[in-house]
Amino acid sequence: MTRIGRSDLDILPLSLGGNVFGWTADRDTSFAVLDAFHAGGGDFIDTADGYSAWVSGNSGGESETLIGEWLASRKPADVVVATKVSTHPEFRGLAAGTVRAAAEASLRRLGVETIDLYYAHFDDADTPLEETVAAFAGLVSDGLVRHIAVSNYTAARIREWISLAETAGAALPVAVQPHYNLVHRTEVETDIVPVAEQYGMSLVPYSALASGFLTGKYRSTDATGSSPRAAGAAQLATPAGLALIDALAEVGDAHDASIAATSLAWLRAQPTVAAPIASASKLEQVADLLTGARLDLTADEIQHLSRVSEGAQA
Repeated sequence: MTRIGRSDLDILPLSLGGNVFGWTADRDTSFAVLDAFHAGGGDFIDTADGYSAWVSGNSGGESETLIGEWLASRKPADVVVATKVSTHPEFRGLAAGTVRAAAEASLRRLGVETIDLYYAHFDDADTPLEETVAAFAGLVSDGLVRHIAVSNYTAARIREWISLAETAGAALPVAVQPHYNLVHRTEVETDIVPVAEQYGMSLVPYSALASGFLTGKYRSTDATGSSPRAAGAAQLATPAGLALIDALAEVGDAHDASIAATSLAWLRAQPTVAAPIASASKLEQVADLLTGARLDLTADEIQHLSRVSEGAQA
């Protein structure tokens, strides 16, 4: 088990991404994925109040609602749920009143009394940071949230948040959620990891599999995608990117593990990383994710993949 920062949250080092629930995974598939993840020892689920407002006919909160229905149906005693605020159509930004109302709406959709880990999803330049920090601290003191975290924040803004919280004696963030994977490393490793190390925070990286590229789905420089997300992944299929996929396949073969599982294992091994986030829109994808949570690469394998990936940075 892995502990998230200075919190009391102990989890299997993998977070199941809920962004697909209510989007590319319908209710039955979402329940099947959640069942398989939990049966395999998974206990950390990530979502956001804005998932999946971008889908025609959706209004936001669909992922939280499905997760809440699953929690009510299965009643698991050991699941940690993380959600985020700032992108729901009715609760945009991080003004104090918005944060409070959004948290209360998330609690209703999830059907829980307390959110285990609550993220500021995106920084809000239109709201004074002091106001946001106080709003999150109020959620903790009132028992609506156990621990707070930030997502998509710069190192400078994380430091500013912490300074304000320390001055006010308020709850400090225990985790950071950045875009981080084998083909998107430089900024995180240069700026975010040092902040996390200094303040005892954990990284919970999103896009851990680079929109599917790090599963080995795209194996040709002529690869194309049928959606904006897939097209972005296909663009990573450069000669350097494909060399990285070959290296992942070679390392994975030595452990009888898939490219996806090996990618997750590399990310898990990086400083301050507690749990990569990876989603599954199909039941058969869950096993590879769980393998990635338990696969331990050798130091030489980690260094080899890091070296090969340097030329594949997006």
